[in-house]
Amino acid sequence: MLKKLSYLFILVGVVFLTYGGYQFYYSSVMESKRLEEISKEVSDEVITTIDDVTIFNYDAIREGDSIGIFYIPRLDREIPIIEGTDEEELAQGVGHYTGTGFPGENKQIVLSGHRDTVFRQFGELEDGDEFHVKMPHGTFIYEIRNHKIVAADDTTVIDYNRQDEVLTVSTCYPFSYIGDAPDRYVIFAYPK
Repeated sequence: MLKKLSYLFILVGVVFLTYGGYQFYYSSVMESKRLEEISKEVSDEVITTIDDVTIFNYDAIREGDSIGIFYIPRLDREIPIIEGTDEEELAQGVGHYTGTGFPGENKQIVLSGHRDTVFRQFGELEDGDEFHVKMPHGTFIYEIRNHKIVAADDTTVIDYNRQDEVLTVSTCYPFSYIGDAPDRYVIFAYPK
């Protein structure tokens, strides 16, 4: 009986490892595909001032669309930005929280990603590091100024009424936690 129980535990372990490996593989493949697609559309021209943000046609963006590239110079990492933060979008890149701002709108822009896929090295970032948001109409550069750790259900870091531009980037925390993490690591970056 003990031998059969041991085999059962081994089988369950193999099933979990196979499932986890498949999810990681699927996420990597989809992220690469999305990055390849959107790379053809973004501009590396840095935008510092905007006269009329309506020319960017942000209203045409729909959930699931690839909308840009999130580049982290310190990590030399490019990640596709996908509209929406459901599991399907987060499995393919960084999710843009629907209803928050876009670059140049003088609102809060909220991006989220998984700590075990797109933000694996997020803990290495420091104040002064940059984020580049590459969109079809240009690249917007933000500088990290601070961060905080909040409970997973704390939504006070999202302010739909904010009237100044801030890029808020969040991921699960602690970074090495296995399973659903109890907190969120939130970084605040401002236009440079």
